[in-house]
Amino acid sequence: MKSLIIGIVILAAATIAVLPKDAAGFGLSWGDDVLAFLRGGLPVLAVLIGLIAVFIGIADMKDRAEAKKEKAENSEEAAPKD
Repeated sequence: MKSLIIGIVILAAATIAVLPKDAAGFGLSWGDDVLAFLRGGLPVLAVLIGLIAVFIGIADMKDRAEAKKEKAENSEEAAPKD
């Protein structure tokens, strides 16, 4: 219950922070600063997400190759030898 209340308070504070001062008589007008932060941060975040996706793809290809190799070894062991 505490976390729900804290979450609502933080959301309200963030909303008030980005509201313009003339909106309902209060607000901090941080909207432009937030947009500038997002413009600067999103390309960096996109690069990091892209790198993580590449590393996951490489690991997946290695796992598939290893599984194929193990399957081939298991089928060789299961085959009767003459």
